[in-house]
Amino acid sequence: MIPTVSVTRYVTPLREGGSLPGIVEGDDLGTYVCKFRGAGQGVRVLVAEVIVGELARRIGLSTPQLVALDLDPEIARYEADEEVQDLLNASPGLNLGVDFLPGAFGFDAEVTTETGVAGKVMWLDAFCANVDRSWRNPNLLVWHGDLWVIDHGAALYFHHAWPGGSLLKDGAPGRFAAQPWDAGDHVLLSRAHELPAADEEVRAVLSADVFAELLAEVPDVWLEPVPGAETPDALRSAYVDFLEARLASSQWLPEVVAR
Repeated sequence: MIPTVSVTRYVTPLREGGSLPGIVEGDDLGTYVCKFRGAGQGVRVLVAEVIVGELARRIGLSTPQLVALDLDPEIARYEADEEVQDLLNASPGLNLGVDFLPGAFGFDAEVTTETGVAGKVMWLDAFCANVDRSWRNPNLLVWHGDLWVIDHGAALYFHHAWPGGSLLKDGAPGRFAAQPWDAGDHVLLSRAHELPAADEEVRAVLSADVFAELLAEVPDVWLEPVPGAETPDALRSAYVDFLEARLASSQWLPEVVAR
């Protein structure tokens, strides 16, 4: 599992997103962006953050270190903001911590990237069906001259249908495998010519075993039972099935790579 760190202090909210993440300090003396299990999107967003973030790391992209933040709601007693109090009280136990990158700044089209990086970012987003890396909201940071990918909670949308029984339907992984991805609004669309090389490189390092290793990083308490997968291990297997089916297909890639 990703490392567990206890929250020692809530510092300040980040009001740029609807889920109201916050800056916190941990007992390891680290500073983290905390994404709360009690936010409206629920724990599946945290699962997507871990899977896609660790997948990004595996394929050679820079992404902040992730930890599980153990939160005692008693911290809420010291917060004057009622909205923050409510969120802290709704989020006891393990939340997601994203290593805070001091001095990082947002990506814009004028920033140059190392050859191949943009292609891998687009490949990752296409593979994971991430709709949240547009020119309106890049979810990319530049830190020490390198491009860092962040905020993957909107990816792997298929798991939001699992509580309604979609896992029980025949061919569910195959339907995700065939689902195309629209690159039209992607912030790195101008560098789509890098996708073919990225596709060839990334496929060579991924497999069902790698996906299983990624799922092992997800805390059991975030893997809530759904019809057809009643245990954390069953849910892990379901995610692996969906990712393996996606990897075996090329239908989801933009036409520049499709084969």
